[in-house]
Amino acid sequence: MASRETSHQTPESSIPTKAGPLLELKNLKMYFPITRGLFHRVVGHVKAVDDVSLTIRKNETLALVGESGCGKTTLGRCIVRIYDPTAGAINFVEENGDVTDLAALQGKSMKPYRQAVRMIFQDPYSSLNPRMTVLQIVGEPLKRHKIAHGTELEDRVADLLHKVGLRPEYIHRYPHAFSGGERQRIGIARALALYPRIVIADESVSALDVSVQAQILNLLQDLQAEFHLTYLFVAHDLSVVEYLSDRVAVMYVGKLVELGTTAQIFAEPKHPYTEALLSAVPKPDPRLRDTGARIRLTGDVADNADPPNGCYFHPRCRYCQDRCKVEEPAFRDIGQGRRSACHFVEELQLNGVKGV
Repeated sequence: MASRETSHQTPESSIPTKAGPLLELKNLKMYFPITRGLFHRVVGHVKAVDDVSLTIRKNETLALVGESGCGKTTLGRCIVRIYDPTAGAINFVEENGDVTDLAALQGKSMKPYRQAVRMIFQDPYSSLNPRMTVLQIVGEPLKRHKIAHGTELEDRVADLLHKVGLRPEYIHRYPHAFSGGERQRIGIARALALYPRIVIADESVSALDVSVQAQILNLLQDLQAEFHLTYLFVAHDLSVVEYLSDRVAVMYVGKLVELGTTAQIFAEPKHPYTEALLSAVPKPDPRLRDTGARIRLTGDVADNADPPNGCYFHPRCRYCQDRCKVEEPAFRDIGQGRRSACHFVEELQLNGVKGV
């Protein structure tokens, strides 16, 4: 899969920043209580998202990557307020420049922002109600927000289906009549029904065949240009991330460990965990397949309910030193718009992906 040219040939200063930030997460936390006994006494917490601060810029694609269970999906669901964050702020920059903390909103006060912040779900099968037609599925947000009804509703749904590559006459069919890729297109049409400003794409191609993945990725790029969308693209497949994203944020056990442009991350990672992830990226060029050794991490992923002292990654890190076991590294600025949570980021020479 070819890499996205704009990601690898533009410096940090020319990544789409002229419009400024759209969403700013500040010290965001999402803790799930662990209860025991007849009276459900709280005995601890699963720290799914732990003190995350991140800026998402207008009209960019920011990829959020990491192993399963690291908190990526939970972070996305906090942004769309499926979950109520335990602490922190989700500052949404409105078109007039005003800033609203979505984490502080409750009930009906959140309704206007549900138009601006939408989500594409991972599973194209379970995310669509099998008892509803395509017209009902895609048209539900339009009816909820009293934007369209009757013939106008049908026309708008038909137009949305056309934009995602489906025939308008399919509006009266049920989900069982569609393939996985077609169902995901329906999910995308539903997410775009209210003309949002930011879309959270939660592993939106991971359940699809490789050939279908490429079609959906191209569709997402085309829709981004047409609707001036901003994407938070949650994924674990770095080859997909390389193709689609402008910047990459790497997450490990609820915390961000690295942030940079796609070109920077793939060519010169600044955290040992990122280096290990990149070593597993398949190389499409046969001449490059024997270059670079696969890094196989030992041990298990840290427990979100009982993380280790110091750096959460230190039990699996081949560069670990005594300081890593007792002192948690700060997620700090290391220059050129990059951030890393490693004590020895200036000293380590880590391997990226050759040929990007």
